[in-house]
Amino acid sequence: MLDKIWGALVGIGVIGKAVFTRPTPKTMAQRLAMLPTDNLPVTAPVNIYWNKYQVPFVEAESKKDLAVALGLLHGHLRLAQIEIMRRLAYGRMAEMIGPMGFEIDRSLRLLDIGKAVPEIIANMDSATREWAESFVKGLNHLIKHTPELPHEFAILGIQPELWTLTDLITLARVNSSDISWLVWLKLLKARRKLPRQTWETLWPRLVNADGPTGYAAEGLFGGEHVLAGRTRSGSNSSAIAGSRMSSGYAAIVSDPHLPMGVPSPCFVVGAKAPGYHLVGAMMPGMPFFVLGRNEHIAWGGTSLHAQGSDLFDVSEFPESRISEEYQLVRARWSRSRRLRIRRTDIGPIVSDGPLMKVDRPTAMRWQGHRPSDEIAAMQAVATATCWEEFHQALKPFAVSGLNMVFAGGKGQRVGHCLAAHLPRRPNDTPEDVILPASAADSWDSIADTTAMPVRVDPEQGFVASANERPEGSDFPIGYFFSPKDRSQRLAEIFSSKEKLSLDDLRASQTDVAMPGVLPLRDLLLQRAALSTTQGDAQQHVLTLLTGWDGGYQAGRVEPMAFEMLLAEVVRRLGLHRPGSHYHTVWMTHSLLKEDLQAADPTHLAGVIHRALKVVAKKIARYRKWGNVHRLRIEHMFHHLPFVGQRYRFADLPAGGGANTVHKTGHPLVYGPHTITFGSCARHISDLSDPDANYFVLQGGQDGWIDSENFVDQLSLWQSGDYMRIPLRIDTIKETFLYRSVLKPSE
Repeated sequence: MLDKIWGALVGIGVIGKAVFTRPTPKTMAQRLAMLPTDNLPVTAPVNIYWNKYQVPFVEAESKKDLAVALGLLHGHLRLAQIEIMRRLAYGRMAEMIGPMGFEIDRSLRLLDIGKAVPEIIANMDSATREWAESFVKGLNHLIKHTPELPHEFAILGIQPELWTLTDLITLARVNSSDISWLVWLKLLKARRKLPRQTWETLWPRLVNADGPTGYAAEGLFGGEHVLAGRTRSGSNSSAIAGSRMSSGYAAIVSDPHLPMGVPSPCFVVGAKAPGYHLVGAMMPGMPFFVLGRNEHIAWGGTSLHAQGSDLFDVSEFPESRISEEYQLVRARWSRSRRLRIRRTDIGPIVSDGPLMKVDRPTAMRWQGHRPSDEIAAMQAVATATCWEEFHQALKPFAVSGLNMVFAGGKGQRVGHCLAAHLPRRPNDTPEDVILPASAADSWDSIADTTAMPVRVDPEQGFVASANERPEGSDFPIGYFFSPKDRSQRLAEIFSSKEKLSLDDLRASQTDVAMPGVLPLRDLLLQRAALSTTQGDAQQHVLTLLTGWDGGYQAGRVEPMAFEMLLAEVVRRLGLHRPGSHYHTVWMTHSLLKEDLQAADPTHLAGVIHRALKVVAKKIARYRKWGNVHRLRIEHMFHHLPFVGQRYRFADLPAGGGANTVHKTGHPLVYGPHTITFGSCARHISDLSDPDANYFVLQGGQDGWIDSENFVDQLSLWQSGDYMRIPLRIDTIKETFLYRSVLKPSE
């Protein structure tokens, strides 16, 4: 209670800071002038070319100098974002938000995210270590010489700290958080609160339902919200073979799905040094490209939804198998506190914190607690020239599991592989979310990417990945996967023409058709037909739905009518509570369809009849899907009372839905709501032309609030347009009209 009272006082102080401290608007010229360019730890001058969106292309004479420049750019473009993420990685949220952050920090520290970091660093090969250390030097140069700090530092009461290699790898580990954690956070609450029999009936349906969701984590500054922002929860990535492209060369088309908001969770960069030449997207603070293309290949990725973690019941462990330590946690404007952390030989006892609270001591084993080398893997991907090199490069990649999509190899080939290290669990469905301790024996045998399914040069001429369950594995990759709506829709699009153009690929990224909902629509219509007393308003809704093709365009009324009718029927049947659990595993439509099929047809008809009256009134009020389905471009400070509106930069009608290719996630729809999860960036590359690379971010490149480039790509993103980012250095010099030169120390 004292923490809550004092936390409220700290919150008032934060609001007061925000009232009297406003962001300083900056033009692009002013922002570029803030970049420290003198006395850098480089051996020769480094050229950085900029386009009007503040996208840099770095030209360096060595890989080491390139890494320094990239570290400098990460600090320049996203210093506040990186500093906040570092505190998250170490469980230091209370330093920013006061005593109410103690329990968040406890839960984060119980995850033991940095456990493997010392061994990872000790095992690094010399080239990877030099690259990572040079990146850190560039980031630290920015911190030491930046003339002005971003607005977030004043509001949160923090100062930037110099980085170490340990910090960098720890941040990489938190960015590799397991997708299963987000699902567990919700399901453990359900398990705790539901009657045992209800849970035992619900669990088998959920664990076999195929799909975790970004909505598994919602809330202000909560541990769930914190982890959701770091977890690779979704994405689409497809590769089309040269035989299917009008250019005669393979192409890549990718769009990562992450929580919406600004600054964006990634930004666009080009880079050239001896043996290293590519354009792509990086995540703030991560010294590698998560997607992109070089002179030979292009690549993208989606979350594999692999289960790289398990929970184990350790309630019967003797004290000799449990160790404990106390860690000091500092809090803003408050006293420090010592938190107890307990560990077992299986893993940390995560049930000691509120995030994964259960009724018995429960330990977590995570593949990320073991050493692996994702930086080396992605560096090898960035320089690969063919499928074989690409696939082999991913062997050290362990967490979090990814579907990796490939295009290239003399411009023609396509492929898809799984990048992860996973235990060879038995194929039986787990009986509960918490396993007996004896089940940890399956972790004695770990499979890497070379032991998992591969698709190369399929007959249809393309591969498409959208987080669906992978086929062909002889052990469980995971238990929660996305429905096949997006992958099936992508297959429809790519099969619709003998030859595909760049315009076709662009259209695919803004596609909002969801034919997979039509069977559920048909079921509602069939049951509604059993009632013969429909009024004119009710009949109008039924007529709309009868003619609907499953399109979720913002200007249409039909998707709103369907989603609102479904929600109202669910509420009246008392299914909204299990519906929230279906929502956690991303299978709302399919599991609700099972429930509605099981309902008494006559009773369901009466429920639909009454629900139609409510929906008819809502349709008359809201008129179209985009009036209830809203895209708000907001900074995390928009949660602050009284001043939060200052940090909202757009409130727009949106098309798409929970399982459209252009993903704009939402729960059951009772009225206006905000999209929380979806396509935050897009990338297309046609390998017929080194300069045919197109990117766009949902917000902007620059993380400086109110700068010229903070949300300037939003109009491109809305219209389905892109920035062209050439690979040829001569084209860069012609089209990127601004230049910075990093000078070495004298």
